[in-house]
Amino acid sequence: MKINIVGIGMDGEKTLTAEAKGAIEKADVLIGAKRMTEPFAALGKTVFDSWKANEIRAYLDGCGKDTAAVLMSGDCGFFSGAEALIQLLSGYDTEIIPGISTPVYMCSKLGIPWQEMRFVSLHGAIANIALSVRRNAKCFFLLGGEITPADICKRLCEYGLSDVRVHIGARLAYSDERIISGLAGGLTEVSCDGLCAVMTENGAPEKCVRAGIPDSEFERGNVPMTKAEIRAVLASKLKVCYNDIVWDIGCGTGSVSVECALAAYDGTVFAVDKCEDAAALTERNARKFGCDNINVIHGAAPDAPGGLPRPDKVFIGGASGNISAVIDKATEGDNSPKIVITAVSLETLNEAACALKEHGLTASITQLAAARYRLIGTHTMPDTQNPVFIIEGGGI
Repeated sequence: MKINIVGIGMDGEKTLTAEAKGAIEKADVLIGAKRMTEPFAALGKTVFDSWKANEIRAYLDGCGKDTAAVLMSGDCGFFSGAEALIQLLSGYDTEIIPGISTPVYMCSKLGIPWQEMRFVSLHGAIANIALSVRRNAKCFFLLGGEITPADICKRLCEYGLSDVRVHIGARLAYSDERIISGLAGGLTEVSCDGLCAVMTENGAPEKCVRAGIPDSEFERGNVPMTKAEIRAVLASKLKVCYNDIVWDIGCGTGSVSVECALAAYDGTVFAVDKCEDAAALTERNARKFGCDNINVIHGAAPDAPGGLPRPDKVFIGGASGNISAVIDKATEGDNSPKIVITAVSLETLNEAACALKEHGLTASITQLAAARYRLIGTHTMPDTQNPVFIIEGGGI
C-alpha cells in the first residue's frame, strides 16, 4: 500500500498545495480527524475518522486499499501527529507531503519574517510563556489546550512584559479570520473562540544567561540570601541544562531559583521553603525576572505539598537537618541527579558529606571566601563575607 501523510494547510482549501491536492484525489481512502477530512467530503472517498496513530495503523493493516492519504493540519513537520505515525508505519511505502503551517501563514499576513522565531506548542500544556518571550525577539505560540490568548497576555503582564507587542490570529484562513495586534497590557480581556495562535515581538530580549546577578537586583527581606559570588560558582557546579527539572530546597529569597530558571528555560524549578515569608519573596523575585517556570512551594522538604517530580539537579541551601531525607527522595528508583549543597557551619558540612556518603556518593568539597571592597574615608577596605562550603556529588 502507498501511504501519503499529507499536510493540508490551514483550511484544506485555499492553502492546499497542488501536490497535496493531487495525493488526496488519487487516494482510495482518506484518514484523519473529522476536521481534517470534512473539506473533502464532496470527493466521495472512503473515510476513516481518527487521529490516533495506533488506530490508523490497525485500520491500514485491514482495509485492503491500494493508496491512502493521512491528513494532518498545517505542515507535517510542525507539532504534527506525523512524527508518531511514521514510526508505526514501518513496512509500508510512505511519503510525507508538506503543507503550509500556521506560523508561515500568519507571518505572511503580518509581513513579518519568521526564520528567527521561537516556536512553543501550548496543546495541553502551560509551558514557560513569559521566560520564552523575555529571551526571544519573536515567539510563536500554537494554542489548542485550555489557555487562551487573553491568558497569555495576562501572564506577560504578571511577569513584567506588558509592553511586548502581541499578535493574535483566530480562525486563520477561514471566512471569519481575525488578526488582532497590540501591546500585551491592552489585550488581557480580548475574546477569541476556537483555533487561535499568538505571536509576540520583544524589542529588547535578554541575550545571555545571567549568573551571579548582583544582590541589589533582588527584592530583599529578613530572609537568608545566597550571595552573587557564591551563585556564580554554583552555576558552574550545577551545570543546569535548558530542559532540566531543578529542586531548590530552602530557597530563601529565590536568588538561586531565578538563576536556575533562567538557565532551564525549557525546564522547571521547584522552589521549596518552610518559611512563608521566603516563599512569598521567591514568588516576587520570580515575577521580577520573568521566570514563570518557577513553582514556589511553601512547605518542608522532602515532603513538600503536592510532591516533587524526579529532579535532574538539586540545590540544597537549607534543609533544617533533613539533607539525607532530601537526597533519599531525589535519588528514588534509578535517578541520579547532580546534587550541590551549601553550608556555613562545620556541623552542616559534616551532615552533607555524611548524607552523600550514605547514598554511595563521593562528596567534593570547596570552601569559598569572597570579599567586596568599598571606600571608607580615603582608603578602599575589604567587606569580607562569611566563608561558604560547597559540597557536590552525584550526576556528571
